[in-house]
Amino acid sequence: MAPETTPDPTGTKRRTAYRTCPLCEATCGVAIEVEGDRVVRVRGDKQDPFSRGFICPKGSTLGELHHDPDRLRTPLVRRDGRLEEATWEEAFEEIERRLGGFFEEHSRQSLALLLGNPIVHHLSTSLYVRPFVLAAGSFNLYSASTLDQMPQHLVSGLLWGDPSVFPLPDIDRTDHLLMLGANPMASNGSLVTAPDFPGRLKAMPARGARLVVVDPRRTETAARADEHLFIRPGTDVFWLAALVHTLFEEDRVSIGRLEPWVEGVDEIRDLVADFTPERVAPICGIDAETTRRQARQLVNAAAGAVYGRMGAHTVEFGAATAWMTAILNILTGNFDRPGGVMTASPVASRIDDREPGGRGFQTGRWKSRVKGHPEVNGEFPAAGLADEMETPGEGQVRAVITVASNPVRSYPNSERLDRAFAALDFHLALDIYVNETTRHADVILPPPSGLEEEQYELTFMANAVRSFAKFSPPVFERQGPSEEDIFARLILILRGQGAAADVDAVHEEVVAEAVDRLLKDANSPIAGRGRDDILAELEGLSPVARQLDLRLRTGWQGDLFGANPGGVSLAKLAKHPHGVDLGPMVERFPARLKTKSGRFELAPKQLVEDWARVRARLEDPVVPGRLLLIGRRHVRSNNSWMHNIGTLVKGRSRCTLMMNPEDAGRLGLSTGGMAEVTSRVGKLRVEVETTEAMMPGVVSLPHGWGHDVEGVRLSVASAHPGVPSNALIDDEVIDTASGNAVLNAIPVEVTPATA
Repeated sequence: MAPETTPDPTGTKRRTAYRTCPLCEATCGVAIEVEGDRVVRVRGDKQDPFSRGFICPKGSTLGELHHDPDRLRTPLVRRDGRLEEATWEEAFEEIERRLGGFFEEHSRQSLALLLGNPIVHHLSTSLYVRPFVLAAGSFNLYSASTLDQMPQHLVSGLLWGDPSVFPLPDIDRTDHLLMLGANPMASNGSLVTAPDFPGRLKAMPARGARLVVVDPRRTETAARADEHLFIRPGTDVFWLAALVHTLFEEDRVSIGRLEPWVEGVDEIRDLVADFTPERVAPICGIDAETTRRQARQLVNAAAGAVYGRMGAHTVEFGAATAWMTAILNILTGNFDRPGGVMTASPVASRIDDREPGGRGFQTGRWKSRVKGHPEVNGEFPAAGLADEMETPGEGQVRAVITVASNPVRSYPNSERLDRAFAALDFHLALDIYVNETTRHADVILPPPSGLEEEQYELTFMANAVRSFAKFSPPVFERQGPSEEDIFARLILILRGQGAAADVDAVHEEVVAEAVDRLLKDANSPIAGRGRDDILAELEGLSPVARQLDLRLRTGWQGDLFGANPGGVSLAKLAKHPHGVDLGPMVERFPARLKTKSGRFELAPKQLVEDWARVRARLEDPVVPGRLLLIGRRHVRSNNSWMHNIGTLVKGRSRCTLMMNPEDAGRLGLSTGGMAEVTSRVGKLRVEVETTEAMMPGVVSLPHGWGHDVEGVRLSVASAHPGVPSNALIDDEVIDTASGNAVLNAIPVEVTPATA
């Protein structure tokens, strides 16, 4: 599939490549105009049926990211204390030497793997991360999931049996959207893939739909809402419980068609019995009548959806908050219903029409060494990493592999973690930058530019509000090894086979295992087919494309290797460079239930036991004696790694401490002045920005800044450093049920900064 070629007014030829922007969850289609080896323009692809030409400021800078002179093109190896350029062979030889020596002295449990957000934006990483983790042989797996979304994994796993199936607000058809802790006007959506989320919100009034936003800050999304309610940070669970209480109190529970598959309603009634709107009002700051009115509006809507995200999940009761959100959607009859919350039907996945039931979901299969944190979804809490690195004893983490991860600027208590990284025996990083974390690395392997790789948004299509498929070939010829080859060589090293072993053997093994799993599954659409015939059908493609084609062709819309002529395949997508839209979400329950009971288990033991923490706080509410810190998102930023793009950081600093003018005046602060912000674990000096958009008693700092440390090689970011808000985040406080870090509702003291 060759990119189109279009004439340029200057008389030279330009080619246009159609891709999907990989810089956030929205997956917007982009048209990339190229001359030779240079990107000359990036614009929204108006022919993309999913995003319809929408593009945010980040997407327009894909060319700047690709051409960024600070982006690594060759490996770096530490020699005499300094990271220096090396050949790929030298880098892999050093990794083999260092890891081989390390495993002679230490067990596999002294190695930790740290996975960052960008891995889910890359097809090759999405496909190879599992065999990579298995080859490492360590239980010490950490990712961004325990920084922002593990409560939803836990609730999805316990209530309907699948931690990867998220409830998505059917934004295009809903009549009433109640949103907590989310700001899609800035984030473009989180744990829901809906390109042009702002446009979809703007379209709601025309059909008479209503948007209510509950947030401690009048965000860009709240400013567009029909109603915005201030809520004290970290108290969403109490307010949601009061809404559930109101449903029972006013006899408004109406589950609808899924009622025969729901159990635990009476237990939920008992759990929220004391959470009256009057009792929670002084805790959360929303009066009782408003709470009752919101419950009635949700029930009375023709189709309503409750959507809670990062601001509601990254708190002390994150799992309980996600639980009550799901309970509201189920008890109002809005779960798995058009216009309510539904689940995605990704084109590259099977959707079996089967009897409800399955193995269920289990946590705590292994526990962390120091604090005994149970694994959740195979991971340990990111907030506990420093403990594992600093505490001596058998299994102390002494070596780390980071993949597109910057924990020194993302994990809690950054100063402590920075010291821990500096003391490691070995650190291998897969990254495109020398950033605050990778500056400590012994070897850095730079993956190819995203524009040099094949692209299919495998992960985010699993959270999409429409069934959409789009494959894109590379825009440019790759300058170094492919990402799958990098992972294959690391897998060989971790297995002890050596860096010089045959990478093709790994690729063949991965593809063959995927085929064998399908052939052995009696419910598979290709069960009983000839193994050699299926493998022959996949020949001629790259290792990544072979795996993708297998998934597409055996997916619910696939061609089933000829059994369903006209179905989806990689060859078919090649004829549709703008993508193929196969329609909106459809009802998938009860067949999608994978709990042991084959029902929605509304009151699982693990969450009921965790509710004791919530009840204890209801009995003895904490009255904040200090200001509460929350984070915030900006449309020009994505965590810590988009700050080296000049276009995105130009203008006045966005890394400011937002606070209500009333609080500022009381403390002797004003816009433009400098303040000291102190938490239990850290202190920062930051510029103040006063605004009525902040709830009194609440202050806000953005996440991912602080680029002025020695050793980083980020010329633009270093000139616009900002301050690291995670230096204030307490790593001793987590949501105990899910292991998620507590990034919001942090008690802080704010004072005028001394000279």
